[in-house]
Amino acid sequence: MSKFATFTSQGQQYYGVHTDDGMIALDHAFPKWKTLRNVIENQGLVDLAKAAMGREVTHPYGSFSYDIPIPDPEKIICVGVNFPDRNAEYKDGQDAPSNMSLFPRFARSFIGAEQSLVRPPESHKLDYEGEIVVIIGKAGRRISQADAYDHIIGLSLCNEGTIRDWVRHAKFNVTQGKNWDNSGSIGPHIIPFTNPAQLDDIRLTTHVNGELRQEDRTSRMLFPIKRQIEYISTFTTLMPGDMIITGTPTGAGARFDPPKFLAPGDTITVTAEGIGTLTNTVRDEA
Repeated sequence: MSKFATFTSQGQQYYGVHTDDGMIALDHAFPKWKTLRNVIENQGLVDLAKAAMGREVTHPYGSFSYDIPIPDPEKIICVGVNFPDRNAEYKDGQDAPSNMSLFPRFARSFIGAEQSLVRPPESHKLDYEGEIVVIIGKAGRRISQADAYDHIIGLSLCNEGTIRDWVRHAKFNVTQGKNWDNSGSIGPHIIPFTNPAQLDDIRLTTHVNGELRQEDRTSRMLFPIKRQIEYISTFTTLMPGDMIITGTPTGAGARFDPPKFLAPGDTITVTAEGIGTLTNTVRDEA
């Protein structure tokens, strides 16, 4: 199965196919498509996969840095409190809500794989949240659950890094704590979505410095991905290249006593069966 990625080498951004030996840059072969978003808009991932056949790696490991797979999405929508144990953390006496919590993230709040999440001077309460990302391939509004998977073109991974005390700056608003520049990551690549088994019951884990912190299965989501697509598309048209970040299990650093927030030098790995592993480190803002 081909894997698609966006990356930078010597100050220039490319997209192409991710291999065991490095990257095969393909943007020069498809000049009409500036980014992977444009490729997806034109159902071009199959064309990229075909074009990579027989080509040599253009950028071996060590010669490039990962970017988020789609650098210019129209929107990134995150689903909050989407696992049973995560809901129980809030200790408000409420059962699972009838509708999901949602918030937006800006593309510049994310970095690519193997880059360092940035801890800002305003707060050292940088936290991790391992999640699965679905990438929309076909536009739609008021999409039924029965049709929802037809609108997904690919899957990726996210560390939805959060400045934890900034999500409490307003009564109903978490946007501030979720959108610090370079505080989260997406990647390292996109894998094509071709079978419901890729999403329906897969294991998702997060490790920090080798310690297992988060673990759950997608089958336990309070709001399954089909429901997410149905609900979100009720109020906004989902467009090719849009990303839905589908929810994190219990075990974020804020929930430990004392809390285990991220610090410079930490290594975080998010892994999902069949999708891959996303690894990042942490640094303080220069």
